[in-house]
Amino acid sequence: MDPAHARKLLDGERDRLSEVRDGFRGQGLDAETEAESIAELSDNAQHQADVGTETFDRERDLSILEQVEAELTDIEHALSRLDDGTYGRCEACGEPIEDARLEALPAARFCLAHQAAVEADARRSASQ
Repeated sequence: MDPAHARKLLDGERDRLSEVRDGFRGQGLDAETEAESIAELSDNAQHQADVGTETFDRERDLSILEQVEAELTDIEHALSRLDDGTYGRCEACGEPIEDARLEALPAARFCLAHQAAVEADARRSASQ
């Protein structure tokens, strides 16, 4: 893949993910505690089901934010590889990653075969 095109894709994805992250941060997810986020202004106790819903929503949003942060880290790593000339090569075998894969997933670190192996190892580790 042409390095200029790759950089354009990576910069675009970084900008998109940064906007998503900033949107979550604008909701105060990184600043307030769970108790602060579900507290009501009144002195009345909040119903237990409402607290459960608020907790679920907060955990879901924090999980999404964590995933976005991880993807941003992958983008930065890909930009570093672009700078040092290793972008577009599988980190496991060194073979070129297909352009179609890089178009779809600009921060791809592995060829399809090694990506499948990495995911299989992760599933095995998670099930143990």
